Amino acid sequence: MSETVLVGMLSLAGTLLGSLMGIIASSKLTNYRIAQLETKVDKHNSVIERTFKLENHVGIVTEQIKVANHRIDDLEKGA
Repeated sequence: MSETVLVGMLSLAGTLLGSLMGIIASSKLTNYRIAQLETKVDKHNSVIERTFKLENHVGIVTEQIKVANHRIDDLEKGA
């Protein structure tokens, strides 16, 4: 085999290996970033769910306060 063919084959092997390693490294980084984003989204969704529950609870408590105030007014008028 001539030196030119040997150098070409070694260059091809090096290029393929380098490209493969780059793809693997990029894939690992992408997967890591996606996992971090999923964690952030889960935290955000948790906050949204808690806020929704609190808003419902505030509505219920507000209605209870209105009813209690109305009953107090009725008792004061009756006395």
